[in-house]
Amino acid sequence: MIRFALLLLLSNSLYAATAAVDFDTAAQVYQAAAIREQVRASLGAMPARMRQLFAGEPAAKLSDKQLAAVTAAAERGFRIDVFEPPALNALAERLDAATVKKTLAFLNGELGRRMVAADVAVARLDEAAIDKITNGPPGEAVSPRRDALLTQVEHASRSTESTVQIYLSMGRALAIGTAIGSGLDPVAADERVRKSGDSSRKDMEESLRAPLHRYIAYGYRELSDADLKQLLGFLQSNAGKRYVGAYIASLGAGFDAMGRRCGEQIGDSWRELAQAQLATPGEGNEPGADSAVPAAQPAPAAPPPH
Repeated sequence: MIRFALLLLLSNSLYAATAAVDFDTAAQVYQAAAIREQVRASLGAMPARMRQLFAGEPAAKLSDKQLAAVTAAAERGFRIDVFEPPALNALAERLDAATVKKTLAFLNGELGRRMVAADVAVARLDEAAIDKITNGPPGEAVSPRRDALLTQVEHASRSTESTVQIYLSMGRALAIGTAIGSGLDPVAADERVRKSGDSSRKDMEESLRAPLHRYIAYGYRELSDADLKQLLGFLQSNAGKRYVGAYIASLGAGFDAMGRRCGEQIGDSWRELAQAQLATPGEGNEPGADSAVPAAQPAPAAPPPH
């Protein structure tokens, strides 16, 4: 669907597989949907986003060394080779042969190929372009009929809810990983982030609904009304619903794995910095010195939606 980050809501049990497929079969769907290309397009920006996220946490007061460790950890954690194994496994577990057949027929068809090309194109937009689309003034006016079709596409793909969920889910993975790496209690960290996410979910969804509607309108601007109706026909079919569920679960598994890997790397690095500080007293590490390394902190609740 339109951009990987717009889809990540349905739980693992919502579409329980009756006949899971093998990895090779799941890989055909993965390739046809260009999931790798869409995810890889996002990974280059993750180190800077993670550093900004941790730097903006007022309670943490992290040092330059700790923030540098965050950047390095994100470079090691947010990688396609970390994403793909759990993502493919989740996709295989939630598809069946009938769904694969119908999904590949759609994705490899003329409309499906144009839809995937549009998905990849918007996934490759830079930060400035995305901000302009989602937060800037409305673009070219669309007819009420087309606007209604776009709204239906948004609902069928659960774009708003799943965009929020991908950040909340990744935030929990980061918190758990950071706690484990730092020697803190991962259960307590998970509970803290879960409560924060539950309390902010509704407000986040409301704030994102309009920007994401503009994003979908821009991404599918070259699809005609007839194309959108055909797309809806697939999304609202039994095979389409199951495919969307599998697609979302696949992204969730992959981003959870990357978030946890990043968190564990952060925790390990922070622990090493703290140990080095204790081992070298009197060398600018006394309390209050500019080079001091604060005690390790749990990860912030969740990355800010973009």
